[in-house]
Amino acid sequence: MRAPYAAVAALLAVAGCTSEVDPRPAAPAKEASAEPAVLEWQPVDGPVAATVTRNSDWTLTVAADGRSWELAGPASGSGGGSQGQRVSDALLDEDWAVVVLQDEAERRPSTATVTDLATGETFTLDGRSPVPTTTGGTWALGDDRLVHATVRGGRYCLAEVDLGSRRSSVAWCAPERHGFSTAQVSDDGEVSLLTFDDARPSCRTVVSLDDGTPTPYAGVEECAGWEGVRTDGGAVWSVIPDERRIEDARFHGRSGGAEVDLGAGIAGSLVACGGAAYFARDPQREGQPATLVRWTAAEGASVVYESPPGDAFLEPPRCGGDAITVTARTSAGDEQVSASVGPR
Repeated sequence: MRAPYAAVAALLAVAGCTSEVDPRPAAPAKEASAEPAVLEWQPVDGPVAATVTRNSDWTLTVAADGRSWELAGPASGSGGGSQGQRVSDALLDEDWAVVVLQDEAERRPSTATVTDLATGETFTLDGRSPVPTTTGGTWALGDDRLVHATVRGGRYCLAEVDLGSRRSSVAWCAPERHGFSTAQVSDDGEVSLLTFDDARPSCRTVVSLDDGTPTPYAGVEECAGWEGVRTDGGAVWSVIPDERRIEDARFHGRSGGAEVDLGAGIAGSLVACGGAAYFARDPQREGQPATLVRWTAAEGASVVYESPPGDAFLEPPRCGGDAITVTARTSAGDEQVSASVGPR
């Protein structure tokens, strides 16, 4: 299984989501046509086996075995690794870099190194922080904020860190025997989550966290959501049509009151970057490439990247704030490329 949906599937095996639905009626869905569009893709330096996230000035690289990482930029560089730990998350925008190390035995809380790109100063979040980390769980970065999972009073909670002041707080706690995953932070700081309950099968709901209250996305099929992001003037989310194939998602967009069917895509590949939403799509017919789809409320959907020829799939795209990076795995050879998308 690809890592993004495999990780969420593991969480769903032990928990699930609320069954609330948005009371507002959804507008009828319209089919979207994904016309080709152009981004100026450039090869990423270094081995394709490494996982790279970059912006206009900085490059964050995780070694192929996940045991070490390196942050390189115009002012300074840093890196690290630890025996018995692997990098679970490597997050970057124009102002901050966050690298999360997870205990391979899943016994110790995760450790995150946060770097201020303007000054090179770093600080650490771990199990001894005022709002401690926990083992595994979701992480997301945006708008000078970092969110991560924590545990309080036996409940699974979302912690929020104001990166400028380094102050942490608990933003929201899931009900008992409920959980969440797949956090996203929009350009204006709005947090989206996938919440789930412990039913069999689990009920999953895509929500935005408004002042500590989870509000379900409008128009998402009840209990079938997988992930969601807010973008300039709209939102994009995915649902799983067939629970026996949780890697195969169907994506939808909303602008104002209008909903658009964006077609098939890979569950766990949705990311917001530069005011747009991006997701990966497997080849739809033999001989076709894997593609990266971009959607904005103003411009609609477009294909902005196609893999080299051959059997192919894309790893989830990685946003660095003002650039997006894609890794394509193909039978004809792999490639890792990046393109500028403007300020986040």
